[in-house]
Amino acid sequence: MDFYLKENGVRTRFEYGQLNISGDETNGFRPYQLMVASIAGCSIGVFRKILDKQRVNYEDIKVTAEVKRNPDEANRIENIHLHYVIKGYHLNQDKLYKNLEVSRNNCSMVQSVKDSIEVEETLECIELNH
Repeated sequence: MDFYLKENGVRTRFEYGQLNISGDETNGFRPYQLMVASIAGCSIGVFRKILDKQRVNYEDIKVTAEVKRNPDEANRIENIHLHYVIKGYHLNQDKLYKNLEVSRNNCSMVQSVKDSIEVEETLECIELNH
């Protein structure tokens, strides 16, 4: 990966397109936003694969990320709380929590930060009628 300094931050290019990074979100994505997005994106992606393999009948999954940062230590991320909302049919919350634990252990981004950022996960099921 190559990164280039620009007037208000840094830019890089990937196959999908250009990415602008800046401490000022009017000029690009803030680094902490990218960190949280990579953790949440990886986590929900692995979780989805597990649910699909088990043929869990879901219509939608949303993850909300709440971030706690420490202003006394370079504003570092200390905690990310991922709250999953799953809409579907005949959902088994206990089984979904077990699947979430499996996804946590197989998500490369969560595993990469496990000794420095606390990642908490909660789950909410919304049962849909046929």
